[in-house]
Amino acid sequence: MERLWPQAAGAIGYLFPSGPLGTGVVSRAKGTKGHSAIASVRSRPCMTEKSISVGSAEELVLLLGTKDQHLRQIRGMIPVKILTRGDVQVFVQGDESAVIQAIAVLEEMKAAIARQHGPLDSEQVAQIVHRITGNGATASPNAPPIDIRAGRKIRPRTQGQGDYVKAIRTHDLVICVGPAGTGKTYLAVATAVEALRDQSIRKIVLVRPAVEAGESLGFLPGDMQAKINPYLRPLQDALREMIDPEQVRRYMEDDVIEVAPLAYMRGRTLNNAFIIMDEAQNTTVGQMKMFLTRLGEGSKMVVSGDTSQVDLPHHARSGLVDALHRLQGIEGVASVRLSGSDIVRHRLVQEIVSAYEEGPNG
Repeated sequence: MERLWPQAAGAIGYLFPSGPLGTGVVSRAKGTKGHSAIASVRSRPCMTEKSISVGSAEELVLLLGTKDQHLRQIRGMIPVKILTRGDVQVFVQGDESAVIQAIAVLEEMKAAIARQHGPLDSEQVAQIVHRITGNGATASPNAPPIDIRAGRKIRPRTQGQGDYVKAIRTHDLVICVGPAGTGKTYLAVATAVEALRDQSIRKIVLVRPAVEAGESLGFLPGDMQAKINPYLRPLQDALREMIDPEQVRRYMEDDVIEVAPLAYMRGRTLNNAFIIMDEAQNTTVGQMKMFLTRLGEGSKMVVSGDTSQVDLPHHARSGLVDALHRLQGIEGVASVRLSGSDIVRHRLVQEIVSAYEEGPNG
């Protein structure tokens, strides 16, 4: 035991060696009749430092991210300090369990960078942290990769996402519900792009209800294209992440890819097509029936939405909610429910969704 410092009113501080609770500090003070007494005992967590090495300054930048963005992201999710010394060593300091987790994260990031021969994005980093710490989504070990173009594959990041992709591949109609950020639309579009690339379908049709939150297209400014573009932008953004924008333009000109509001589906039969409807919670029962009956020979259909985000008038029943119950047990139809554990956006999204799911008053 080591004396540390004199304290007020005759108290003396002592340091005793680290134990199961960490490094301890005992303060002794004078008691009655001049006898000393223990005034307080407090423990401080054991501080641990571990390090990993990288091969070069370039590898260090890939590991920590541009302007240290990955470093800051990890520190925001695991309570540690991350320091660099020179260009090839990274040191992690903090509580022992947190340091072990952070080192494991960095090691897995190194391996992932080596596998894909390039940088990671923030979602990939978050997924690795969640997997190591046991918080959030759990990766599906058998999730089939989606081959969207030569040299690029998209792999479902959670068990739920893996089940979703498998359902799309084995059923003609899939209904998927889940909160924002679970990859409902993104994975459906990726699977459609893969099917187009494999020539198992001839056309991709992306559909979205054009009226949300009580808005009517007739009251919005601009021509019809200007009116529908804001509603269809999420689908277009997903496409452009997977296909070169110039190729997307050519596909649209050749009618290989069609992005349209739901109303444009009336009276049509879509053969050899991959049809996706996003934001399906904002369809009425009649609109959903109309859409589902567009399915033609050799086609697949994916309907996705979030039943907690219905923007229809209160008296209207959501076509998505109705279809989930009405179509149960029909062969060739699959229903997939994703949850907060499948969210792969910013780490706060999962916590925000959970907070709202607790109830209207938290």
